[in-house]
Amino acid sequence: MLNTIDLFAGCGGLTDGFKQSGHFNMLAGIEWDKNAVATLRKRLKDKWGYQDADERMVHFDIQRIAELLQGFTDDKEYSSSVGLDKLVGNNQVDVVIGGPPCQAYSVAGRIRDTKGMHDDYRNYLFESYIKVVEHFQPKACIFENVQGMLSATPGGISIVDRVTKAFDEAGYYISTNLKNDALFDTSDFGVPQKRLRLIIIALKKTHFADCQSKAQEFYSLLNSFKVADKITVKEALNDLPKLYPLLEPVKRQSHSILEQQLEVTSHEPRFHNSRDIKIFNLLADDIKSGKNLYVHSDALKALYTEKTGKKSAVHKYHVLREHLPSNTIPAHLYKDGLRHIHPDPEQARSITVREAARLQTFDDDFEFLGGNGAGYKMIGNAVPPLFAKYVAASVMKILR
Repeated sequence: MLNTIDLFAGCGGLTDGFKQSGHFNMLAGIEWDKNAVATLRKRLKDKWGYQDADERMVHFDIQRIAELLQGFTDDKEYSSSVGLDKLVGNNQVDVVIGGPPCQAYSVAGRIRDTKGMHDDYRNYLFESYIKVVEHFQPKACIFENVQGMLSATPGGISIVDRVTKAFDEAGYYISTNLKNDALFDTSDFGVPQKRLRLIIIALKKTHFADCQSKAQEFYSLLNSFKVADKITVKEALNDLPKLYPLLEPVKRQSHSILEQQLEVTSHEPRFHNSRDIKIFNLLADDIKSGKNLYVHSDALKALYTEKTGKKSAVHKYHVLREHLPSNTIPAHLYKDGLRHIHPDPEQARSITVREAARLQTFDDDFEFLGGNGAGYKMIGNAVPPLFAKYVAASVMKILR
C-alpha cells in the first residue's frame, strides 16, 4: 500500500477514487467545511473500514500550518486534533493529493467579481499545499484544479508560473506544457459529464532519475484509460425512481416522493413553484419533441425575461440532453438547478442530489450529510471518483 495525505479533501471524491484503485492508504485528510468533513468521515468508516476516521480526517483551516502539523486543542470552531505529524507518525508519505478551491481560478468567478478575483485569498491557498509538501517530502503530488487556472493572473502574474516556481523551489518538477499534457475532459473516461479538469503531477526531483519522462509516462498512462463510447445522461439516470409534479404542493413539496424512491438516498427533488414547473416542462418537451425552439441562448434569455420579468446577460436555463454526457456539475447547483433540468418533460424539475452524484460517478451507497444544499455543493466541488481511480492507478504505476 502507498500512503496519501488528502488536502482540501472536500467530501472525498479524490480519496474515494484512490481507495477504489486498491493501492492507497489514507494517513490523514484536511478540510474546513464541516458538512464535507462529516460526510467523508462517515464514508471512511462505513465503506473503507477506518474506525479512527474522526481522528484521521482533520477539520481545520489549512492556512494555520503550524497548528495543523503539531496539533491544536479546544479550538472554538475546529475542536481538537493531534496534528498531521502524529497522524503520519513514522510512515512514509508517498503521495499528497488535493485541489485548492477553484472558484478564484474559474472564468465564471472572475466575471462575477468586480476585481476579477485578484484580491481573493483563495488564489494563494496553493502556498499552504506546498508547505505541507515541503514538510512531508512525498515522492509525488497530485494537484487538481479547473481549466481557468491556466489563464488566471492574480496580481498580474500567471498562477501557473507561481505554482511552477513554488513546486520547483520545494524540489518538485511539473510539466512545462500543462495545457497540452494536463488538461482532461472526464467524459472521455466514462464519466457521464463534460468536465474539464487540470491534473498536475509533481515529482520529487531527488527520487526520479528523469522527472520529465516520468511525468510524460504518467500522462500517457492516464490517457490509456479513455473509453471509446461516452456514457450518456440517460444511461446514468434512467433506473432511478421517477418524480412527478403534484397537482397541489404539500408543505413545500412540489413533486411526488414514492416508496421505492426512499431506497435511494438523497433523491428528493427541491421545491419548484408552478411557474418553474411549467417552464421546465416546456423546455424539456422542446428538446424531446424535436421542435428546438429554445436551444439557442438568445431564445432562452428572452424566455427568462418573458416568464420572470427580469433580464439576464447569460441564459439561465439548460436541459440535460439524454443522448449526451451532462454539462458540468458546479457547486453553484446548491443555489438553483435551472441549468440542470431533467430531460423528462413529465417530471418537470431540476436534478436531485443523487442524480448529480450519479453524473459525478459517486456510488449510490455514498451518503451526503448536511441536507440537500450541502450535498449539491459538495458534489459540485468534487473530483469524479471514477476519474480519480484512473489517476490513482497511473500514479501507482509510475511509483512502482
